[in-house]
Amino acid sequence: MTAEHLRPAAGFPGPEGAGTALGGAEPERLARAALTRIAEPGDELVGRWLATYGACEVVEAVSGSGPPLSGAGERRWAGLRLRAARARPHQDLAAIAEHGGRFICPGDTEWPRQLDDLGHAGPFGLWVRGAASLRVWALRSVAVVGARSCTEYGAHCAAVLGAGLAERGWTVVSGAAYGVDAAAHRGALAVRGPTVGVLACGVDVAYPPGNQELIRTLAERGLLVAELPPGDHPTRSRFVLRNRVIAALTRGTVVVEAALRSGALVTARRALGLGRQLMGVPGPVTSGLSQGVHELLRGEATVVTDVAEVIEQVGMMGELAPERRGPAVPRDALSPGAARVLEALPGRGTSDPARIACSAGVPPGEALARLHELRALGFVERDGDRWQLTPRRKGHSIG
Repeated sequence: MTAEHLRPAAGFPGPEGAGTALGGAEPERLARAALTRIAEPGDELVGRWLATYGACEVVEAVSGSGPPLSGAGERRWAGLRLRAARARPHQDLAAIAEHGGRFICPGDTEWPRQLDDLGHAGPFGLWVRGAASLRVWALRSVAVVGARSCTEYGAHCAAVLGAGLAERGWTVVSGAAYGVDAAAHRGALAVRGPTVGVLACGVDVAYPPGNQELIRTLAERGLLVAELPPGDHPTRSRFVLRNRVIAALTRGTVVVEAALRSGALVTARRALGLGRQLMGVPGPVTSGLSQGVHELLRGEATVVTDVAEVIEQVGMMGELAPERRGPAVPRDALSPGAARVLEALPGRGTSDPARIACSAGVPPGEALARLHELRALGFVERDGDRWQLTPRRKGHSIG
């Protein structure tokens, strides 16, 4: 089937001269572009048709020029055909080209194969703005998601994670929404690192409006990705469906502040279902905005508190976070015998060598040798025949 055949059969007149301007887009690409207007993202029935019949035959069927496909009732067919009659894939492809973007499909070199894990709920194609390769950036990527109305603590954590991940060569993926999403993107942009905004609308639509400057910057210095064609606006259900792409695109998802009914928990559940790493940043136990995160941490999520711990979960074998230890103190350098004698001295006052040897459980000669060693190191001092901690050690005999 040729592009010329697809266009009249499916009722896609296209703009005058569009075939030349687009270099003659192949029928499969035209059909998949049309499907992004005809069906909602994640439509598993259309996804099954697509896998069985191919995009061209599905578009012909829903446009009324081909035989109906099984599984849809009369009302469903009516809705699909109504949308198919208004689909103009040539115009959409021309519009994305005007914005310096492109439409990518499964099988393209830029297509991230991990999206295929979504099965029949996978995208029909993706509309992309930005110069980088989505496939390359997604190979080492982490989603950072959370509350829109986050606290200063949540915004700080998200920005630090975004900057730290980007500095270490990881792509930060989020939804370009208010709150945690925006903070994570800005953190990555601040260090000129890679970041991807996955939108629930067309990539030429700045939503939410308050993030217009951020979205423009993402298009210029990062990537904008959407399942919806140019000009399409978001709905509540599209925000929820967008989250499955964020989860599938990345190696793992970090949730920073999320209430019990937060949309970020949808991304978290999707990540778990896809076998991705799920991580959560704990917050104050008194904060309602962290209750959703804490529920995840009581289940299958892993606690993370910094970038190194995130990379330990999603990185290659051996990329371990450094062991956390308290500050080193001079006593740490003592031999076990010397430390035992030091602990035997009273916190206040003096003691004779015999009592110290008894408390330490060592022979008197060894105790005396250790006391002289400790005096040379500045831990103890002699007072006649008795011994005591030096003034700065008093009250800290075991510290």
